[in-house]
Amino acid sequence: MTDILVLGAGYTGMMAALGIARRSKTARVTLLNPSTRFTERLRQHQVAAGQELGNHQIPQLVEPAGVRFVKGWAAGIDTQRRRVVLSDGRDLPYDTLVYAIGSSTQAVNYAFTIDDPQLAAHLRDHPTGVLTVCGAGLTGIEAATEVAEAYPRMRVRLISRGEPGSMMGPKARAHLMRALDRLDIEVRTGVNVTKVLPDAIELDGSELVGTDGTLWTTGVRVAPLAAQAGITTDDTGRVVVDSTLRSVSHPEIYAIGDAAAIRQSYGVIHGTCQSGIPTAAHTAESIARQLRGKAPQPFRFGYLHQPVSLGRKDAVIQFTYADDTPRRWYLKGMAAIMYKEAVSSSPLTFYRSRMAIPARMTGLTGGRRNRLA
Repeated sequence: MTDILVLGAGYTGMMAALGIARRSKTARVTLLNPSTRFTERLRQHQVAAGQELGNHQIPQLVEPAGVRFVKGWAAGIDTQRRRVVLSDGRDLPYDTLVYAIGSSTQAVNYAFTIDDPQLAAHLRDHPTGVLTVCGAGLTGIEAATEVAEAYPRMRVRLISRGEPGSMMGPKARAHLMRALDRLDIEVRTGVNVTKVLPDAIELDGSELVGTDGTLWTTGVRVAPLAAQAGITTDDTGRVVVDSTLRSVSHPEIYAIGDAAAIRQSYGVIHGTCQSGIPTAAHTAESIARQLRGKAPQPFRFGYLHQPVSLGRKDAVIQFTYADDTPRRWYLKGMAAIMYKEAVSSSPLTFYRSRMAIPARMTGLTGGRRNRLA
């Protein structure tokens, strides 16, 4: 038996572990994660607004496929002995390691992040207060609209250097701006937040803006585990991989999702579930090929869409070219709501399937816009 160890049970780690186990009878697959509960990151804005999500237990999802689940924190990777050391002193061996730890929002003093369990309680305690959301990317937009809809007496403020929906085409962006206006969200752009205080934020020029709570949604933090182990990483800490998603310094290690610096013809992929799940499915196929004595194939990925929730009663979907630039087509209203729900629900559908999901079913290759050298 070949020991395959997967670090992290997020969207990508789950997909990789299940995909390997369902493709090979000679792989002994172990999945390591600090928590037994699967976190639906695509729905964290709903949790922040006080909604109850399903309690999906990782062991129940993976054990029917033959994956062994281990609860614990990875404290170090010994690449010489091919073992991962846990924080409690245990260690786990591997012949092949799948590094799927992912990323998180950079923590800032006196500010919540979207995955902070105390955020929902703070909003319940301040239903008529002021929430300032810093960052108008997709996370900031979804959080602001979800909270504004759930707490109509709360004053929600969205602050950013750039315009909300700047990555979208003009029609989709116009719909997004109408939704922000309908929900009475105050939008302030072209400013930099220099400091977060307990009851205010400081902007350029030392301007203070009062707030009862601050939600920080910008900036990405990558776990230092790979760099500390001597694995080649880029300047953000992501594992540098070759065209097959193997580490350029340690080919027995695959890195997927947010944890990897994956280059395509149009540039380096930015971390999303949309790109992460295809990397996991591709890696599962590659490892299964290697176990049969075949070489792994290059990974190709092209973006399809930018799905954005605007509360429970609205959404907008911007369709894109492979490089994530906007096409003319978009969805809004009920059609977009149904589309976004299908996207958010699809990972759990994949995990519960009894078959190995082919990588080609999880994403596009990018076609002519993504011809690899």
